[in-house]
Amino acid sequence: MTLSDKHMHLKALPGVDHLLELTKKKAPFRDIPRRVILESLRNALDHTRQAILADRDPCMTDDTLLDRAYRLATQKIRSRLVPVINATGVVLHTNLGRALLCEDALDNIQTIAQSYSNLELNIGTGKRGIRYEAVEDLICELTGAQSAIVVNNNAGAVLLALNTIAQDTQVVVSRGELVEIGGSFRIPDVMSKSGCILKEVGTTNRTHLKDYETAISDNTGLFLKVHASNYSIQGFTASVALKDLVVLGKAKTIPVMEDLGSGTLIDFSPYGLPAETTVADSVSTGADVVTFSGDKLLGGPQAGIIVGQKQTIDRIKTNPITRALRIDKLTLAALESTLKLYRDEERAVREIPTLRMLTISFEDICKKADRLFNILQKDIKADVEMDMADMTSRPGGGSFPDLTLPTRCITLRPRHMSVSKLETGMRESTPAIIARIEDNKYILDPRTIQSGQEDIISSTLTQILKKK
Repeated sequence: MTLSDKHMHLKALPGVDHLLELTKKKAPFRDIPRRVILESLRNALDHTRQAILADRDPCMTDDTLLDRAYRLATQKIRSRLVPVINATGVVLHTNLGRALLCEDALDNIQTIAQSYSNLELNIGTGKRGIRYEAVEDLICELTGAQSAIVVNNNAGAVLLALNTIAQDTQVVVSRGELVEIGGSFRIPDVMSKSGCILKEVGTTNRTHLKDYETAISDNTGLFLKVHASNYSIQGFTASVALKDLVVLGKAKTIPVMEDLGSGTLIDFSPYGLPAETTVADSVSTGADVVTFSGDKLLGGPQAGIIVGQKQTIDRIKTNPITRALRIDKLTLAALESTLKLYRDEERAVREIPTLRMLTISFEDICKKADRLFNILQKDIKADVEMDMADMTSRPGGGSFPDLTLPTRCITLRPRHMSVSKLETGMRESTPAIIARIEDNKYILDPRTIQSGQEDIISSTLTQILKKK
């Protein structure tokens, strides 16, 4: 294309005002905000100019430019946070939002969201109230703690507690407990930001009570125990039980704190899972502070829950950082509804999705697999090699790091496309369907597939496989 041709094509491009007038007559543009349309028209024109300058001969009709602008506009206005179908078998999948909320929590969120509420009003006195009172008594009832407060997440809970109790003093921690959680957030970094001084004791695999005792100085402010919820050390190991650390702390007048991480309110061992320290177990040792998450094994919304001795929790409540970390009314609504279910453990396991998915029997998993297999067989049998295979799921979310859960998966190998192309198509569909690839097969794990999603998976697979 000669320079003269380029100039001619550039000059022939319609103006934004002309195209904007045309969009007023096009039905698809009617529900798109004017500022988005304008930006999309400019981008469409700019794309065409770049094509001309690069010696490509673009189609420059009004309809072509409007079509491109419409595609750009719809991409601009679509929601970035969208529902996905989790077919990975990882129950608490951090990348997919961790815990699903129970129906009671969803109902309460809607009720509170569409109304004014007594978030910080004491209805009995008519005076200003405290938002944490909505859940504090309930948390204390379920854990045996004297007092409680809730903040935005467990990292915030740890930072707030450390800053309140041990600012400018040494916090003694076992080297084997200096954990890193998702996103490269490390306990030493959180401690540093809280204004504490890290004092490491013991070794990576073995720490003894005498190590803590030897580390005590005039500037020791806290013994911190961090629960290894997202990893395990096996073999020649030794660690100090929280109860023993509490005894030492009381003898030396040093407060003791445990970061439980995921934290659970029920004993999972009756359901065939490993026994996990419950929050009530930790509180019963007499620890001054225990922190844990709301959106992991508890199965509620994202939150950091701090429980412990009333005197210590009262100090935490008055820390100015508390306001920066406080939770909103919708999180409180969801957390309260979730916690209420724990008054009846059988109902909690049945109605809280996280607990239900973790404790579902292998027999029931097989029934779910059979149902999904039969649906898929009707729709896509001709396009894939399909089978069922006994495999494993994982709890995820930094919970039960060594635990694998027996499951029965559907395995698919497309006849006319690669497995990676199938995975991409499923991931980019609406709703996105996230599964896993193993041994060059597309794996659907029914453990995390919710009731009613089977037909969506089948229809999406059908569409993608037909494209070939």
